[in-house]
Amino acid sequence: MGRHRSDPMGLARLALAVLAAAMVVTLLVIGGRALFAQLDTPERPGLGRQARTATAQPPSAAAQVPTVRIECVADTCPLVTVRVPGGDVLQYRDMSRGEEVSYFEPELDVVLTDAATVRVTANGTPRPQGDPGEREAFTVQGS
Repeated sequence: MGRHRSDPMGLARLALAVLAAAMVVTLLVIGGRALFAQLDTPERPGLGRQARTATAQPPSAAAQVPTVRIECVADTCPLVTVRVPGGDVLQYRDMSRGEEVSYFEPELDVVLTDAATVRVTANGTPRPQGDPGEREAFTVQGS
């Protein structure tokens, strides 16, 4: 009568609680990865920043030449940065093959991590492509 035994159901409850906690953590990790993957996908043509910059201009802006146009010609174009000097960062991300962006701001700073992977047009004039692995930084004034 004086013996004490562990209740076998107590161990099962503990195992279920650990399993439930592990499932919650797993779901959070999967959801977080899916969210980050969605944020890193290229914008669909006609939507996103390119469309916003075009609609922010007067109706005749569609006929204007962009201040800078960047097109990715490699499978992956590492970190392409475009910003308004002293202002907003418009793009700070990798690009994928065939993706292109155009900006119409009056002045832009552009930094290309690998200048050979992108084709850049400044005010309608193509810029020469850099050497593979060459970092290039330049400022473009609108015309």
